Amino acid sequence: MTSCDSGFGVIFDFDGVLVDSGWAHRQAWFDLAEKEGLEMSDEFFEATFGMQNDTILPMLKPGITEPEMESLGDWKERRYRDLVQSRPELADGAPGLLADLKDSGFRVAIGSSAPRANIDVFWDTQELNRYIDVCVTKEQVVEGKPAPETFLKAAQQLGLEPTHCTVVEDAIHGVEAGQAARMPVVAVTTTRTRTELSRAQRVVDSLAELSAGDFRVLMTPVD
Repeated sequence: MTSCDSGFGVIFDFDGVLVDSGWAHRQAWFDLAEKEGLEMSDEFFEATFGMQNDTILPMLKPGITEPEMESLGDWKERRYRDLVQSRPELADGAPGLLADLKDSGFRVAIGSSAPRANIDVFWDTQELNRYIDVCVTKEQVVEGKPAPETFLKAAQQLGLEPTHCTVVEDAIHGVEAGQAARMPVVAVTTTRTRTELSRAQRVVDSLAELSAGDFRVLMTPVD
């Protein structure tokens, strides 16, 4: 560990980045739409993946009331947790990268639009407490992605300046949120194409392609 490393942080989005869970979110949205008689498509799911439910639901059901939005959002998240418990798996390369970052002295956070209960499905089974210092979720944020609040709160809780943190995302809105927070962004092509994620500083197909050294380079000013 170097003193330089200890002043750096990495903030991971959760779904589609640290965990393989996009399939469960997709099924939960389709199940909700079927239950409520709403139209759902893969195009809509892909366009809104990474947003908070209170942004998605008015698009799915115009004129929805606040109590109804809360009720439907809770139903969708419960359905997601029921589904994902059948295979709560970390994404390819995630365990090795998390261990490398911690061994190299990086501070590590989750910055997610999901409720904390969704992350808790994985927390103990995948021993995330060994690697994650800070967890910012839906409950702590007023403005969801693409607003930068999620990542700015994570940096603040890590005790770091935003420019000393790198964001890892898979969604266009997440990339925009990271850049709005003035943080370098690494994008993973788990839910989007390289072209769609091209605004990120680096695009990879898997976390297995990354090491602590890659993040150190992204946050080290060039003389």
